[in-house]
Amino acid sequence: MLAEAIFTGTELLLGQVVNTNAAFLGEQLAAAGINLFRQVMVGDNLERIKQAILEAKERADLVIIGGGMGPTEDDLTREALASALGLPLEEDPEAREHILGFFAARNRPMPRQNLKQALFPRGARPLPNPLGTAPGIFLSHQGKLYACLPGPPAEFQPMLTQELLPLLNSYRRQQEVIFSRVLKVTGMGESAVEERVRDLLAGTNPTLAPLAKTGEVHLRLTARAPDTAAALAVIEPVDREIRRRLQDYVYGADEETLEEVIGRLLAAMGWTLATAESCTGGLLAHRITNVPGSSAYFRQGLVAYANEAKIRLLGVPPEVLDRQGAVSDEVAAAMAAGVRRLSGTEVGVGITGIAGPGGSTPSKPVGLVYIAVDLQGDIQVRRELFQGGRQEVKGRATNSALDLLWRRLRIKAREEGSKNPSSPWCGPRS
Repeated sequence: MLAEAIFTGTELLLGQVVNTNAAFLGEQLAAAGINLFRQVMVGDNLERIKQAILEAKERADLVIIGGGMGPTEDDLTREALASALGLPLEEDPEAREHILGFFAARNRPMPRQNLKQALFPRGARPLPNPLGTAPGIFLSHQGKLYACLPGPPAEFQPMLTQELLPLLNSYRRQQEVIFSRVLKVTGMGESAVEERVRDLLAGTNPTLAPLAKTGEVHLRLTARAPDTAAALAVIEPVDREIRRRLQDYVYGADEETLEEVIGRLLAAMGWTLATAESCTGGLLAHRITNVPGSSAYFRQGLVAYANEAKIRLLGVPPEVLDRQGAVSDEVAAAMAAGVRRLSGTEVGVGITGIAGPGGSTPSKPVGLVYIAVDLQGDIQVRRELFQGGRQEVKGRATNSALDLLWRRLRIKAREEGSKNPSSPWCGPRS
């Protein structure tokens, strides 16, 4: 079954409302084995919505329209659908009773205009909406299916999963699922990743698509099969091949974050972590503590922005600051070591740099960042030069810090595992 989606609302085009329904719809249709080939966004204009419906029905078996189901004059979906198909609008008794009951249950007077929501193209049936006054619309007409859902996500999303998708099962000629796994890559750019897996991009089942993210590259593997278990069986050989080729660059899959993987490594090793940040202003600590249960391994984070704070809180030698400046590998190392000693942890991370737009010199440009990781006194420093504005530099710096921390912890965990085969291991093996 081929589907096309139309989302109505001038507020969407103006960027005043983010269309979260679009992503949800794509995810749910894929899981149901329905191909969503196109999504269109249209303002509150009767003729433009009508034209979008006419174009969609020529390409798709199923047309889903989101929004424009309210009682006001700019809610035009039902009128546009009826006009596009040459059908009259008729009041549905079931829908009328739902609307009257909705207001009566809340002891509120019903504006007469709300009865507009009971109008349906001839032959259509209502989709129940217990959370709002607008029933959905489902219509089978001349071999094509049409579904109209209210725009608010709190109504759109449950109506899609609880009403529309079960109804569509009886119209599908072949049951199958579309299942995706996302492999997450850190420390390698998109072009380098693609070069290593280029021949796999030509596959048809599963398909492979690279997606560039800030500081990461995601590889989406998608398979079609009769059920999820069969789809996984199709994906697994390609998954293993990608991991073999990328080796120590794949850190996780699907919903995993690098922060979570790091947390599991620390917990498995019984180690604790502290951070000292300058240019990133606590962003690294924020990301680490976004993980539920991080209190088991994260002790504290310090933002030592001024040189005086670096000296007083972290014990950075004043002569190092005078000689090398705050943005240097020596200061990053001293920050990591200082916060580790202060916190009594096994691991310390230090970050110092120039986020911009000011503060640069010819030898130290905006975007220059030094990151240090101290593992029980063994310190490694990474120098980075990031492009972009202040927020981009801060974000990329924390990405790099997490990448360096993950790599060092992973090596340490492997060393411990080789010494003690019963040592706990956490994280994907290459």
